[in-house]
Amino acid sequence: MKVKIGDEVIQSNIKLRVRLDYRGETRPAKFFFGGKNTEKVAEEIREQKVAQLRNVPVQGIKIEDIDNTLDVYTVADEINGEEVAYAPVILTVWADTIEDVIRFIMREEFRKVEILEPEQMLVTRQDVERFLFKMNQELHTYRLLWEKKINAR
Repeated sequence: MKVKIGDEVIQSNIKLRVRLDYRGETRPAKFFFGGKNTEKVAEEIREQKVAQLRNVPVQGIKIEDIDNTLDVYTVADEINGEEVAYAPVILTVWADTIEDVIRFIMREEFRKVEILEPEQMLVTRQDVERFLFKMNQELHTYRLLWEKKINAR
């Protein structure tokens, strides 16, 4: 991303804070043993995803901090009326380009993004074209994953 300082334009990375809320739903009980509650499921999913974020490098992204200390919260699911828990994670990341961030914001878990640095950005026509192209690719991948999930049921 290019940053304009006075009349000078320099290349700069982007620092962002991204919030992801991982969903946990009650699992049905097996045999005589009780299933896990929604909060426990959400916490387990969050821990798995955080471990994956820490251990699997992402091209164009440097993770500076992962905050998984936020409390799990529950809400009623509007579709089936059951209680669903969410376990939030706040990532502070450095991205080489704005299109590198798309893989985080095109997730079902995405809730919020805040650009921390730079204060101002110069976005060219090519930057917007690459951004839109990358969004289309991510949307296509996301749709294929959902189709596989639905067909597996």
